[in-house]
Amino acid sequence: MIDWETILYVFVNGAIFMLSALGLDSALATPSLDRREKRFFVVFFADLVACSAAFFLELAVVANPDMTALLVVTYFLDSLFCSVPFPLLALYLLHCCGEDWRGSSLFRTVLALWAAYLVTLVVAQFTTAFYYVSLDNQLRLGSLYLLSVAPMLAMLLILAAGVISKQDELSRRHLRAFLVCLLPITLAVFIHTFNPSYALIGIGLAIAAFSMYRVIESTSAEQHLRQQREIARQRASIAVLQMRPHFIYNTMTSIYYLCDQDPKSAQQVTKDFTTYLRKNFNAIASEDIIPFADELEHTRAYLAVEQAQFEDDLVVDLDATHVSFHVPPLTLQPIVENAVKHGMDPDSGPLHILIRTRETEAGSEVVVEDDGTGFDPALANEPYTTLANIRQRLDMMCGSELDIASREGCGTVVKLTIPHR
Repeated sequence: MIDWETILYVFVNGAIFMLSALGLDSALATPSLDRREKRFFVVFFADLVACSAAFFLELAVVANPDMTALLVVTYFLDSLFCSVPFPLLALYLLHCCGEDWRGSSLFRTVLALWAAYLVTLVVAQFTTAFYYVSLDNQLRLGSLYLLSVAPMLAMLLILAAGVISKQDELSRRHLRAFLVCLLPITLAVFIHTFNPSYALIGIGLAIAAFSMYRVIESTSAEQHLRQQREIARQRASIAVLQMRPHFIYNTMTSIYYLCDQDPKSAQQVTKDFTTYLRKNFNAIASEDIIPFADELEHTRAYLAVEQAQFEDDLVVDLDATHVSFHVPPLTLQPIVENAVKHGMDPDSGPLHILIRTRETEAGSEVVVEDDGTGFDPALANEPYTTLANIRQRLDMMCGSELDIASREGCGTVVKLTIPHR
């Protein structure tokens, strides 16, 4: 009759095999891993696949009384494969900390303990002092069994202590992964030393496999996020480099005529236009979010230039006393420019634009509202594409949301919600 521990053992071995196979496949397929990381994960998961295969072989052998000699071999393989991940983890820990394994006392100590463990494992094949197979084809522990387990337990304790001592040199992701990997298996081996339970060892190995698999997945996710941010930054750069030629032409023409008609206004427009250009080109070099006050200054400079051209046809109301938050560069200004470009209609009277900010419980809110002609997002590609690009950068860089409410002939409302950092 199969007892509950055997059922648990089979289930745990299946989990180890599945997680290790997934980890091995991810390690081979993930391009964001560097050469040493890839090598570590491939060997680590390949060993755990072999370990789970040896576990299943052992279960098959135990059920067959005629295969007593093979049971000793399978237990030897189990014990060997179970120990391989620990010196590998020592190497990976040093790699994550940027240390050379050749001069590391931690790695030398772990390697020495692993060598001692292998020696006891080999010696155990020629004596019954450590373990032996009984007449009923069951594995029995000898009087020196604790001596064979002690090096493995010492390896785990030293590795756990090494992770804790180097926590300031590890990223949060790697620190969490090492602790989740080492602490359960250390506890399992400690309990196994006094109350042998191979299912418990299997659970510890399954958790270790899951922890290392999560490292690969998070590395891949971070790489994807970096690529998306770079794409968004390049889109912002392209938007800067593709400034409307007629806007620049009209601005320069306005300055040209103002030089004779109103020199002071010409100076002010030149100053505002210079600020606008400087903020635009600074956005190319910016790879992170910026204070909203800087983005607001950029928008004011843009509007000042437009108002010099449209005069009374463009009316701006600004209610932005709350500026203590951050946004991606080229967020507010393109929204306002979009409102001017697609809302202005000489036959419909002045265009009114309201810019309002306020602090909410969820974070900060920015509203840009105009009473222009509006647009249908399903039909007007250009304005919607501009806002869609801004929405993507907001989501990736600060987890913000952008909502658009637009009705043809009734104006447009764009609302940004920026959560507290």
